[in-house]
Amino acid sequence: MENRGDTLSQREDPRGVARRLTESVFLEVECDRPLVGPACHSLEGIDRVAIGRAAERELHDSAGRVLTIGVPDRWMSVSHAELRRAGAEWTVHDLGSKNGTLVQGRRIGSAALPPEGRIQAGHTLFCLRRHGTGGSGISIDVSNPSPVSDSTTFSASFAEVLTRAEAVATADVSVLLHGETGTGKEVLAHAVHRWSRRPGPFVAVNCGAIPQTLVESELFGHRKGSFSGASQNRVGLVQASDGGTLFLDEIADLSLASQAALLRVLQEHEVLPIGALRPESVDLRVIAASHQPLDRLVRDGKFREDLLARLTGVVLEIPPLRERMEDLPLLIASLLRSMTGEERVPKLSPEAALGLLEYSWPLNVRELEQALRGGLALCGPHPIGLDHLPDAVRRRGAIVDESLEGEDLERRDRLVQLLQEHRGNLSAVARSLGKGRTQVSRWLGRYGLSRSAFRGR
Repeated sequence: MENRGDTLSQREDPRGVARRLTESVFLEVECDRPLVGPACHSLEGIDRVAIGRAAERELHDSAGRVLTIGVPDRWMSVSHAELRRAGAEWTVHDLGSKNGTLVQGRRIGSAALPPEGRIQAGHTLFCLRRHGTGGSGISIDVSNPSPVSDSTTFSASFAEVLTRAEAVATADVSVLLHGETGTGKEVLAHAVHRWSRRPGPFVAVNCGAIPQTLVESELFGHRKGSFSGASQNRVGLVQASDGGTLFLDEIADLSLASQAALLRVLQEHEVLPIGALRPESVDLRVIAASHQPLDRLVRDGKFREDLLARLTGVVLEIPPLRERMEDLPLLIASLLRSMTGEERVPKLSPEAALGLLEYSWPLNVRELEQALRGGLALCGPHPIGLDHLPDAVRRRGAIVDESLEGEDLERRDRLVQLLQEHRGNLSAVARSLGKGRTQVSRWLGRYGLSRSAFRGR
């Protein structure tokens, strides 16, 4: 007999509902301690943010709707600047600080904060952002910065990708990563392998880097004497990943013949080395990646439809860096840490940090990595300056403080002239001005100048 109970209610899928936007203040970069990494705090229920120097990073959220952020920045005054809510907007006010407060590279007394405007207090950069709350992006308290890893993000869109990646990591399903060149497809593939807890190795293969005549030998291996030059048995990369993960980067570069051979491996979970009589079983998990649209290549007859069907158990679309710019400070900290280790503590000039944060990085994380690597090589024992970065970044970071007037403008121009003449030698500049070295250092911070930018000119 038919069950006459209550009819089930059909509810709207919450994933289809627009995300509510929230505001957060981001501590993006401490230029003298870039390895510490960024932090953020929600501004929900906050009307005023006070920024100043403290012995260590600290946060105090009072009952009076005031958020106080302390930073161990020697260039910052104890009471340096304040953000105040004005209706739906925010204004920035300098509190009589010794070195001034800059908004978008320009010194201000009091000014409206533009959308995602960047604030410099001392040698620390802040940004106020509006972002979605529907994703699983993290919120890091400024008093307790988290270690940066490949699964840390402030971006709601990238957080969704990471959530899906972690969810499928332990499943017996192929994963296809799609994204522009340099977005970190191999990094994500390695994270999926780590989350999978598979005991075997992670084997990465760049399909476009293997000569077409050697693809099948490299992937599937060969037996001694199977062809000219095969002087010994060789295990292929597929067998080398037995029990682990095989990452096939730029899989669209495989020939149709190699695609057919790979399809058989995926279907049968066995590999037949060149010259062998019997196939050998493999415990295989494949993650493939491409920056090309594989469905279009299928329509053009350049990629096998049946192989695409085997690879697309789950498709993860990695957003380009320009669509998750809030993650730039995380990436800068992570990359600098990996390049320097424990033996060297790098620093950034405020101009260099601003240039890195303002540039759109069309070639994604790989371009950022190379810019930082070049900057470290050029700066020697000094902070990375704007002049140590690529031309495109320098142009983006070279913002002149047009608000200076009278004596300040004349002093800044004189400092630039002397820095050029003495190639950034601070002591020589101080002698020319008849001032102490400490006073000249304060002026450099006040006018947004870095002596490292004038070295070697």
